[in-house]
Amino acid sequence: MKDHYEEYEKAGVMPGHKITVEMPYIGASLSINHYKYKYYTKPETKEWMIELQWKIKPSHIEDWELPLVVTCDGRFKDKRSTPDLHNLSKVILDSIEEVTGVNDRNMKWRCGEVTCGEPTLFITIEEG
Repeated sequence: MKDHYEEYEKAGVMPGHKITVEMPYIGASLSINHYKYKYYTKPETKEWMIELQWKIKPSHIEDWELPLVVTCDGRFKDKRSTPDLHNLSKVILDSIEEVTGVNDRNMKWRCGEVTCGEPTLFITIEEG
């Protein structure tokens, strides 16, 4: 596949940054309604957040133009086990904020497509 950056540079236009990260869906503990126990983040949720942070850290998102647009697509067992993707936003945006220092008020959340299959989340972060 040809690297298109040379063509963009010649034209004086550079495309925006964009990454997509694949993460396991670990169930209700990612939901804003269930991820905290009293004042503490549940251990399995914290581990998931750290895994996401390690996957996005090399992209240096803190250097990108704001706002960031965060889209979450999901693949779930069936319609009955499908969460409301809005309920996952708090955990995902907080994870991004923690590793980049970019305040989540500078991020726009979008719910993406939902399909059936092995439970997986596809989190896309791009310059707005």
